[in-house]
Amino acid sequence: MDLIDIGIYAMYILFFVSLGVAVILEFVNLLKNPKSLIFAGITVAIVVVVFFIGYSLSSGNVTTKYTALGVDEGSSRLIGAGLIMLYIFLFVALAGMIVSEIYKMLK
Repeated sequence: MDLIDIGIYAMYILFFVSLGVAVILEFVNLLKNPKSLIFAGITVAIVVVVFFIGYSLSSGNVTTKYTALGVDEGSSRLIGAGLIMLYIFLFVALAGMIVSEIYKMLK
């Protein structure tokens, strides 16, 4: 084992420790302020609803090229749902930026 391997393992350990600390501290802050817990629940519910919209709109079409790469119908639908979620959230973010700028100009 050379020095690069040790550095990569140290990076993995530090990454997962920092990820765990970030999640734990976020839960502690959510429990201290119950109103933020309600807001977090609403946010998660919105993401789940958008996922199901994307999943229902995505097709499970699988071409021979996808089959050669090991993609089946379920994976194709999940990929399509992810892309549709990306498009929905991108559109909402762009619309929010445009509305915000128009509101600032009119204010």
